[in-house]
Amino acid sequence: MKSTEYFYDNPKFNHIKELMQVSIQKYPQNVAFILKNKQGKEVEYKHITYQEFGEQIKDLGTGLFELGLRGKRVAIIGKNRYEWALSYVAVLLGDMTVVPLDKGLTDIEIRNSLIQSKADCVIFEEKYFEIVNQLKEEAQIPLAELICMDKMDGVKSVEDVIALGKKGDQKAYMDCEISSDEMRILLFTSGTTSNSKGVMLTHRNITENIYSMQCVETFLPTDVNLAFLPYHHTFGSTGQLVMLANGIATAFPDGLRYIAENFKEYKVSLFVGVPLLIEAIYGKIEKAIEKQGKAKLINGVKKISNFLLKFGIDIRRKVFRQIIDQLGGNMRLIISGAAGLDRTVAKGLNEFGIRVIQGYGLTETSPVIAAENDKYIKYGSVGFPMKNVTVEIVNKDENGIGELKVKGPNVMLGYYENEEATKEVLKDGWFYTGDLGYMDEEGFIFITGRKKNVIVLKNGKKVFPEELEELVNKIEVVKESMVFGLPKEDDVDVSVKIQYDEEIRKEKYADLTDEEFEKAVWKQIKEINQEMPKYKYMKHMILTTEEFIKTTTAKIKRFEEMKRIMEKERVEEK
Repeated sequence: MKSTEYFYDNPKFNHIKELMQVSIQKYPQNVAFILKNKQGKEVEYKHITYQEFGEQIKDLGTGLFELGLRGKRVAIIGKNRYEWALSYVAVLLGDMTVVPLDKGLTDIEIRNSLIQSKADCVIFEEKYFEIVNQLKEEAQIPLAELICMDKMDGVKSVEDVIALGKKGDQKAYMDCEISSDEMRILLFTSGTTSNSKGVMLTHRNITENIYSMQCVETFLPTDVNLAFLPYHHTFGSTGQLVMLANGIATAFPDGLRYIAENFKEYKVSLFVGVPLLIEAIYGKIEKAIEKQGKAKLINGVKKISNFLLKFGIDIRRKVFRQIIDQLGGNMRLIISGAAGLDRTVAKGLNEFGIRVIQGYGLTETSPVIAAENDKYIKYGSVGFPMKNVTVEIVNKDENGIGELKVKGPNVMLGYYENEEATKEVLKDGWFYTGDLGYMDEEGFIFITGRKKNVIVLKNGKKVFPEELEELVNKIEVVKESMVFGLPKEDDVDVSVKIQYDEEIRKEKYADLTDEEFEKAVWKQIKEINQEMPKYKYMKHMILTTEEFIKTTTAKIKRFEEMKRIMEKERVEEK
């Protein structure tokens, strides 16, 4: 069976310190990080090698020990940048506990997270100084040290701690033993509040997950990665450690608007992203092809290319060179996670010669549970379970759809100081994901939605919002959508909220009034309905230009969106 096939032999590490030691020894002169410094119109690039990174880890880690933080908890908050990555690795290699915090949190949420985690130190960007300093002065928790990633008067900086470490007892830091199976990473689930769940992860959770990823995907020491996914998210931080384990160079994006420019600027060959961004990138490529009137030509070349592939002849990167050049010219692999990727987009990019891999996982599983791999891809699936992970589907319905439960060394210890929540998801060694899906005869896993998102109708029928959203999002003018159940007496109506693209409306529906435009979109929704059994029909539509409320990994916060919708409904009823 395909799911038992693994393609690469890689060393397995007990902890992240061991992984980093081998990587620094193996790739000393490889570039680990590319840093950009802009002074007006002048731009300077600094390359930090693996050997230099190793020295800075040692200096910063020793400095943290000198400040009395050995065995303590260190929180980190800020955007993706070199100081974040350096701090994260330095804390872990000193057997301290790292607490990554979401950079998008409100002051109240930052306060709650720091109190809940019992952090002893915060490494932060300058913009967070006021809130962390206030918390230190209030002394609600023993916040012993504040360390800024930037230079600030009267505040210790990462640079200062590195300088302190150069003079300190480096042997104590370098020789400290790692507790591989104890909590050393405390990650809060998205939407952190005073009652949020803290996921307890270990070194072994992470290294086992990295090992299994390396067994099925091709990572090259010549690759350049753009660190787009936020480091405070497991997919972002574990992903960065995957890069470091394989001698890969990492650059940092200038912002969402500049991703395409950054691909060219750094000659990016490997990108880990979320579906919303990957779909937007593909949409721009498709639009450019259409504008140039080359759609028919491209489709013809695709047919020839796909035919030749059956005989092992791959001409994609030659014949589609101009398209690949739009992504910087070097892009070879895109890994998508955090939500389902439109199968048309995955297929389209693969046909252009850019391999697209879909993965699936959760914070609680460090994070990857399953992924497509170098040999086998099935569009719409999330691939096979990872090498050291067992997946079973339980409580199946008549269509074979049930909840995924998972067992493996990547599964968390539990939720921090929350035994009740832990018992709900960890049972007899299995982690119950809360995700619904099925497995086909070849072993490919398909995710149909979240258990808590399912719309249950009065007649007992179930509607999976994600299934309908995938179809709605194919409507050209739709930027994004959310399908939900709108309460109606003792039942619910399947409904959809759509954020439409204003540019496409101007281009394609310029002559229509608001009412006529709404009717045009609703007509396309009704066409989707006709493809569905009647109980899945969408009966109401909200059309808007306003952004959905989202997590930092671009997932819609459905509960908060529903609150917003219901509040608006109540106002309109009055």
